[in-house]
Amino acid sequence: MSSSPRRLRSLVTLAVGLGVLATGCNASATKEPAADAPGRSFVLITPNPVGTNPFLKLSVQGIEAAGIEQGGSTKVLQSNDPTTITQNVTAATQQKPDVIVAVGFQFNDAFAQAAERNPRQQFVLVDSCTTKLYRNVTCAVFREHEGIFLAGAEAGLLTKSNKVGAVVALDTPQFHRFSDPFGEGAKKVNPEITFTDLFVGGQNPFADPARAKEQANALTAKGVDVVMGAAAAGNPGIFDAAKGGKFTAWGVDTNQCPSAPGVVVDNVVKRTDVVIRNTIDGVLKGKMGLTRSFGLAEDGVALTGLLGDVANSKCLIAKSPSVITKVQELRQQIVTGTLKIDDPAAK
Repeated sequence: MSSSPRRLRSLVTLAVGLGVLATGCNASATKEPAADAPGRSFVLITPNPVGTNPFLKLSVQGIEAAGIEQGGSTKVLQSNDPTTITQNVTAATQQKPDVIVAVGFQFNDAFAQAAERNPRQQFVLVDSCTTKLYRNVTCAVFREHEGIFLAGAEAGLLTKSNKVGAVVALDTPQFHRFSDPFGEGAKKVNPEITFTDLFVGGQNPFADPARAKEQANALTAKGVDVVMGAAAAGNPGIFDAAKGGKFTAWGVDTNQCPSAPGVVVDNVVKRTDVVIRNTIDGVLKGKMGLTRSFGLAEDGVALTGLLGDVANSKCLIAKSPSVITKVQELRQQIVTGTLKIDDPAAK
């Protein structure tokens, strides 16, 4: 979840599949390098406990992948609130690793201050960027709205009521990237579509499955039969509501279909693991102080249904090959630039 990029750099890579590291709140977990490692070290700081948050799980996979690829050690520091975010950034800089990585807009101010105080320390900020550019802060942002548009196109082709909706964590321009393009993608393939979005909000917008479930049920009361779920760790609540049979849902960040068989159509995958691994590699090679943008063309954003193993994904989209074909055509149009998707965060 990110601000609009200032400088674009294309980057194509392959994901490295690794196990997920789970650690407790405010805890750190360290993986040591091999005996012949050159002594490099990397620290990841998360804005919330990793828990069941798929986006943060991928981030952990990414830092571990970088550690293996670079022959270095890795550490994960998990935050709970603005205070622990500040504490973790301070603790990380005191350790003086090769690269400190953080995920989310919650780190914008903390990284700006830390970058000024520690000009020789390299920072990577994923899914957001500091307002001011720093030579020692490299930003990696996503064009998630491109993938959300494609998910919306699937919804527009699959809906029976011509009413589609989205449940999203926050009602801000940044998070409208997960709602507005969904409605636009649906209308692109089905002009009869009406679109409604609702937001979780509250004290815990990224981990409130009960509230997310309430909002999903509110959409079905309006006749919505397909729902984009972008509530982070609240998505299980949306999927639970979908088990009533009134609607089907879309997931985000990872393949969430196995966690809710029979109700998840597809997923908009933000390949945070790929982005972290390759941005760290770029920084170590001297490509620092840049803002890199990852979308469909760079394989930073994808749909599970467009990946190679959709037949075994447990996603409902696997039963609709004609829809996949249509969406593949739209994807190609976006990649080649013949179809432009507006970024709600840039308006």
